[in-house]
Amino acid sequence: MNDVIDRLIDNLSFVFERLDPFGILDVILVTAIFFAILRWLRDTQAVVLLRGLLLVIALISLLTSLEVLPAFSWLMRTTLPAMLLVIPVIFAPEIRRALERLGRAGAILDGGRATTTTEIQNTITSVVGATARLADRRHGALIVLQRNDSLEEYIQSGVRMDSDITPELILQIFYPNTPLHDGAVIIVGSKLVSASSVLPLSASGVLSKSPERQMGLRHRAALGISEVSDAVAIVVSEETGSISVVNAGRMIRRLDAERLENIIRALYRPSQPVRGIKGFFKKLFTGGDGTPREEV
Repeated sequence: MNDVIDRLIDNLSFVFERLDPFGILDVILVTAIFFAILRWLRDTQAVVLLRGLLLVIALISLLTSLEVLPAFSWLMRTTLPAMLLVIPVIFAPEIRRALERLGRAGAILDGGRATTTTEIQNTITSVVGATARLADRRHGALIVLQRNDSLEEYIQSGVRMDSDITPELILQIFYPNTPLHDGAVIIVGSKLVSASSVLPLSASGVLSKSPERQMGLRHRAALGISEVSDAVAIVVSEETGSISVVNAGRMIRRLDAERLENIIRALYRPSQPVRGIKGFFKKLFTGGDGTPREEV
């Protein structure tokens, strides 16, 4: 036992004696890369796949190191390159999401859309009033408030409206069995720009961890749009009338009108995007507004 400890100490001493500033920088860069990858994959099905993949690689490495299994070692060395080519196929959605995040973070000089305080106030008042009435009537609804990231791709998937926002208009859109009640309403500034828009569904495990696993497509779509943009989504459950707010991959449930208004005021406010390198890393490792993408 003492011999093992002595060898371990000798190996550690050998490593630290040869560390120079570039070696330390090298270790920090590798650590940062793994940290970023794990943050991007957190709360997704890819974490389970990655865990299984690492276990398989560790087992294969152990077996191929045994000299008593030459045929197995040859087989693994031969098929390993093909296995590495399969990884991009398995993790395609996560890789796409990571590249989208990197692309949004790369817009260093993008100043975003200027939104006045008056527009924000009118929008919040109309949305909160309509949401409270929809919840009382148990009419399902999905309302998305655009912030700095453009939602034009999803706006084009719905019916273009470009209308002034009023509670009555939102109530009419989400009245059951009307032509526009399916899909999402997207709001930009003081305009309701589209209805019946199709949003990406979340691939994360946030909903499966919640006690209300019966939450359906509206909640998954709200999480999905919050994972690919900095938008704020409001969901009204058709079954329970419960109100939820989603932002940066987090969902806050069971809200009343007062709490809903306070949360929207905190999240959906006129913001000046941080420019330069600081803004790049802020967008890369957070939800774009300084809020880490994690569940609450």
